[in-house]
Amino acid sequence: MAKALLTFDAVRAAGVALPGVVASTVYGLPALKLNGNLLACVPANKSAEPNSGAFRVDFDLRAALVKQKPKLYYVTDHYANYPMVLVRLSRISPKELRELLGLAWSFTSARKPARNKHQTTQKPAGRNK
Repeated sequence: MAKALLTFDAVRAAGVALPGVVASTVYGLPALKLNGNLLACVPANKSAEPNSGAFRVDFDLRAALVKQKPKLYYVTDHYANYPMVLVRLSRISPKELRELLGLAWSFTSARKPARNKHQTTQKPAGRNK
């Protein structure tokens, strides 16, 4: 039996089942966010292979994933300085995807909620002399 090829639609479906995760966009591409912070997305940079996903994980975990399964996980020079791992969605199993989303959720949930860029803050009125 042939393995089903996953796409970001599968990532979105599994991701929104996690507490607080919402479907969103980044640079006009599908993404998942938790408390306003990026959790996973379709990579916008052209250095990523087609049908890849980018998932937020810490640098140590990323290194371990890439070392253990280099045919599944990878990183390009563009993403080297970001706490993200790239994943070939055509090679990941649904179980591995759920585990990776859980790891990304744990990492992202430890972050402070993102500031709302559209929120305006008013400065207190100063006294005119």
